[in-house]
Amino acid sequence: MGRKSKRLLSVAALLAGAGLMIAATNESFADLVNRLQREKPTFAKRQSDLLAARYDLSNRPAPGVTMSKGKAIQAGVRVRLPAGVSWDQLASLSPEEIRDRDLWPAGFYPLPHPHHEAGGMIFPQPTIDETKRQTQRDLTRFDLDYDLPQHMLPEFPAPIYLTTRPDLGDVSKGQLVTLANYYGIFKDVLNPKQLEGLRLLVTPFPQQQFNQTEDRRALTANQGVACFDCHTNGHTNAATHTVGDIRPNEHRHRIDTPSLRGVNVQRLFGSQRALKTVEDFTEFEQRAAYFDGDQVTAAMKGVNPLERGSQVHFMSEFQSILDFPPAPKLDVFGKLIPAKATESELRGEAVFNGKGKCAVCHSGPYFTDNLMHNLQVERFFKPKMINGRLASADGPIKTFTLRGIKDSPPYLHDDRLMTLDDTVEFFNIVLGTRLTTEEKKDLVAYLYTL
Repeated sequence: MGRKSKRLLSVAALLAGAGLMIAATNESFADLVNRLQREKPTFAKRQSDLLAARYDLSNRPAPGVTMSKGKAIQAGVRVRLPAGVSWDQLASLSPEEIRDRDLWPAGFYPLPHPHHEAGGMIFPQPTIDETKRQTQRDLTRFDLDYDLPQHMLPEFPAPIYLTTRPDLGDVSKGQLVTLANYYGIFKDVLNPKQLEGLRLLVTPFPQQQFNQTEDRRALTANQGVACFDCHTNGHTNAATHTVGDIRPNEHRHRIDTPSLRGVNVQRLFGSQRALKTVEDFTEFEQRAAYFDGDQVTAAMKGVNPLERGSQVHFMSEFQSILDFPPAPKLDVFGKLIPAKATESELRGEAVFNGKGKCAVCHSGPYFTDNLMHNLQVERFFKPKMINGRLASADGPIKTFTLRGIKDSPPYLHDDRLMTLDDTVEFFNIVLGTRLTTEEKKDLVAYLYTL
């Protein structure tokens, strides 16, 4: 075999390893659509069965507690326990005992992407419907649908709060901000640089699954995806993806779309990448995350490198004025105002700052230390394959801010925890804090106030 032939085979192998469609297969777009649509029900059932086995996904709102705009918050522990063990019993065991007896709850394992082998961006239906209504742009994938029920997700569209104009409350006035309406909503609120930054954040650019090529996952040639398609109204709609910087594919993590609220007080960006500025993150998203970290096909699909001195800067200027939702029970130091708080909330604050060890990482008025921490959750289980995702070590994860946390379900970096009650049970075991039932209840009540 000649040197040129070997090089061509090496390139083909590289592309195949990245999970891409190789032109040499000669599969037409029509054949691709037909094949993936035939496979779609099989993978949808696989994911649905996994979710049902892991969680109680019924609609059970917390009484008297809502997100910022009024959507009900889902209450209670939704992760299903292994047979014959209680949460208190599980928390009393060592990591080695939990691992050796195979008692790690299924819902505490990493959550796979709706079709992990395929990966890529996937959007909740309300985002698809409203984006199409406003802009005629279709974010539907023909090969898979989003997997979690809408009542488990953040409110949509989320309110927008600005650090520069707190007097305005929700600047969006209940609308999903898109390229079709951003100017009318913000022309009298933002300066020209901020307005241009917002325009870029709502402008679609080609992306791995949404573009003009024939290995896309949209039925028609597509303009692409906007930053605010996932970070709707500068918050999150819980759209998901798989990380672009891990290989092989079975090790790639499902991504929870984090809120952009409060990026002005944050110093790390990306759940594991530890990017140091919002400008770095903005540029990274276009150059890498949009194309699954694959520069080989990015040019073919229309990669849009952003100009650092103007476009990236303008986008970051707008992102940096996105504020947290109001927290009327907190003072300027992030402490509960006793006259406004319930006894349960005050007890929960004491647990948060003491026995629960939450404040070790989630410190200060914004409840983050802006560092990375490795929870070493792999202590509790043996590696196993779950719907195409190898559950093993996660590595270091950034400390997300807890301000406004009730507005951002599901939780953890890969959506594996449906409620704050689940999150408290998870960390009670991982951190070995052994909280009582009452302490856990009080801690959740406190988290609702942040």
